[in-house]
Amino acid sequence: MDFSYSPKVIELQNRLLAFMDEHIYPNEHIFHSEVEANRSAGNAWIPTKLIENLKPKAQAAGLWNLFLPKSARAPQGLNNLEYAPLCEIMGRVHFAPEIFNCNAPDTGNMETLERYATESQKDEWLEPLLQGKIRSAFLMTEPEVASSDATNIQCSIVRDGDEYVINGRKWWSSGAGDPRCAIYIVMGKTDPEAPKHTQQSMILVPSNTPGIRVLRPLTVFGYDDAPHGHMEVLLENVRVPASNILLGEGRGFEIAQGRLGPGRIHHCMRSIGIAERALEWMCKRLKERVAFGKPLAEQGVWHERIAEARCMIDQARLLTLKAANTMDIAGNKVARAEIAMIKVVAPNMACQILDWAIQAHGGAGVSGDFPIAYNYSWQRILRLADGPDEVHRAAIAKIELGKR
Repeated sequence: MDFSYSPKVIELQNRLLAFMDEHIYPNEHIFHSEVEANRSAGNAWIPTKLIENLKPKAQAAGLWNLFLPKSARAPQGLNNLEYAPLCEIMGRVHFAPEIFNCNAPDTGNMETLERYATESQKDEWLEPLLQGKIRSAFLMTEPEVASSDATNIQCSIVRDGDEYVINGRKWWSSGAGDPRCAIYIVMGKTDPEAPKHTQQSMILVPSNTPGIRVLRPLTVFGYDDAPHGHMEVLLENVRVPASNILLGEGRGFEIAQGRLGPGRIHHCMRSIGIAERALEWMCKRLKERVAFGKPLAEQGVWHERIAEARCMIDQARLLTLKAANTMDIAGNKVARAEIAMIKVVAPNMACQILDWAIQAHGGAGVSGDFPIAYNYSWQRILRLADGPDEVHRAAIAKIELGKR
């Protein structure tokens, strides 16, 4: 397998690295200051001026919608293998992907619309998402059932003439608190009596539809991730046109499997980026701090951890590239083992390296003075988001046993 980057990708890498150096790394503190200023003023969910001002610069630099392959609406989109090193660079700063319109959950929702929506649905929702004019949310997980098994979903979607009526409670609906969030993709059950994997459907629900209430933001280790956030949403007798259904009744589980493959590998690409940065933070700190008469970098235990971190990052990157390559060549269904493997490997790898970086920083590592603890919280939730480790391990084992 040849994972060398093409001249096109190398040129995009250089352009993206220059953009990060000029516009993003020097302004990280401005982003956080702006969020806290908004919070102090009573509303942490206002989009930051920093990100909004940088989006036109990213578009002008040709660094926009790079995630979406094979779409006439986004001809600049790359395949998975091409996108991997660029997504990794974006992942080094948690808010950076939005600047390039490459942020979750919008990327997954745009892929879903591109693959499964009608042309009129694409005109109404995909086009403004691709232009960065609106945001979106994906409402799948529910507080009252083990949502790691998507067939447990209880939200009801009932046909009533020319409309569907939706009732349910969702949570971990990322982005639903953003005032620009205009559309939800909601997963629920249209026929509880149908075969197990054809009970569910997905439907487009405008966020301003009567009967929707965003109840609260959820926190991850105390962080609310404003202005992005993860919301609990209540849908009570929410009515939408029957034409808003995606593909048709009973196709929800099928859509979910198609949607989550690219979303999972994008998370893993970003995990590698933050792991690289955590290793940089760790090495810098170890060279600066002296204990027991010599720099921490000269003490043996840290040699072990630095070496192990480098091995782990490079192993995860190679597995990500293999999964991306398999997706491009054979399709997401054939690549399901590779996707499951990297979804287990990458967040666990990033969590471990961030944990070592915390340890290297001592008490400062768990404080808000450094970004390490916050980034750890993002990586820890990825061991649950888009399927917990246990589900992916079970899938890998099932595939492996099936070979024999």
